[in-house]
Amino acid sequence: MGRLAGRGMGSRIGRTASRLNADAKKPVKAEGPRHASHRWYSLARWRRLRWSVLEEARFTCAWCKRIEANTSKLVADHKRAHRGDPDLFWDRANLQCLCKACHDSEKQRQERRGEGG
Repeated sequence: MGRLAGRGMGSRIGRTASRLNADAKKPVKAEGPRHASHRWYSLARWRRLRWSVLEEARFTCAWCKRIEANTSKLVADHKRAHRGDPDLFWDRANLQCLCKACHDSEKQRQERRGEGG
């Protein structure tokens, strides 16, 4: 069995420990409500809800009526922007199936104008 502590190992450990301590001293950025709600999109609960929206719509965009077999090109869109409100975010009645093209163009223009939210 070989030696665990080889030549120069102590200095390497020391450098690593000092880097870890330096990272611990860095200020932590406060997360705003937008950042906190953005994490909801990574939850299994959201993935199940998204899938149910897409299935119910039969993978058809509510706006352009295009059927999309590639589900990565579909969005479970909030009709009314949730802006961090958990009730609006998780409200099934507030969701619709949109293709990415409609969601990323016209829907975003509407939200920037203050419509739909």
